[in-house]
Amino acid sequence: MDRVKDKVALVTGARRGLGAAIAAMLAREGAKVVLSDRKADGSQEVLAAIAKEGGEASFVTLDVTSPESWDAAIAETIRRYGGLDILVNNAGVGAGENIEEVTLDEWRWVMGINLEGTMLGTQRAIAVMKTRGGGSIVNISSIEGLVGDSRMVAYDSSKAGIVLLSRSAALHCAANRYNIRVNTVHPGFIDTKMVRGFLANIAEDGDAKAARKALEARHPLGHLGEPDDVAYAVLYLASDESKFATGSELVVDGGYTAQ
Repeated sequence: MDRVKDKVALVTGARRGLGAAIAAMLAREGAKVVLSDRKADGSQEVLAAIAKEGGEASFVTLDVTSPESWDAAIAETIRRYGGLDILVNNAGVGAGENIEEVTLDEWRWVMGINLEGTMLGTQRAIAVMKTRGGGSIVNISSIEGLVGDSRMVAYDSSKAGIVLLSRSAALHCAANRYNIRVNTVHPGFIDTKMVRGFLANIAEDGDAKAARKALEARHPLGHLGEPDDVAYAVLYLASDESKFATGSELVVDGGYTAQ
């Protein structure tokens, strides 16, 4: 219950799905957690669940595409808890369009949130963490950042960009002896609202159950992942247990990309 005891964590996109599971996991293991999202809807349920388990957490509004919003969110995190030790850049969106059909507006929307938002958060966190003696930044990419999907050119490109962004930042921090580690987690198909929406979109004749079974069959382990599967991976990288890991990719996908 104390793998990140007394550390301060900021998690983006934390009012539902993977972000909520990650925030709850970090709080369960002793961190003081700031949940953030563009909207507050749903955050109270997450905060109540954390409090029920004896954790400490609060919420701030954060638009990850805005430098000013990032500055305000980090300043408020420091005001409430005295610093920042862990940043999880989880906020993300997807657009299921191929290279011929994607519009420039869709491309920029996905890139702005997924890639530029991760850059801004990483940049701001480094500025704070280097004065605190170190920290851990965990950027949520995807298996789509490692393998291609013809239907999701903007999403794939943004998630692949997060990998090289994170490696570059990791090398910069190491070269300057900041004691800040930067790593990526690559979830596969996890049973979340986003994946259920994806299944509904690709289902033939509206049969989402059949689409799910077909997708499960493509995983060597035979099923989709759960949000806590990803949260445990983030916990490891956020904790001091991973003190020798930086610039690395941790894949959590039931063997999907091993084939």
